[in-house]
Amino acid sequence: MSKIILNIDGMHCDKCAERLENALKKKENIKSAKVSFETRKAVIEYENITKEQIEEYIEDIGFQSLGE
Repeated sequence: MSKIILNIDGMHCDKCAERLENALKKKENIKSAKVSFETRKAVIEYENITKEQIEEYIEDIGFQSLGE
């Protein structure tokens, strides 16, 4: 299993972070996700998926990854 910490843009409140976290957790290859509005970061544990695919998921949910 791999772990990545991504900077997230587009969150305006704690509910945004919660929405992103819950949506990521539903993805098959995402094993865990913790999103913080305060730090604007997502800590994601995953396997059998690329960073680019994770960033596409984030964009599909309505936010933007600013990279590691």
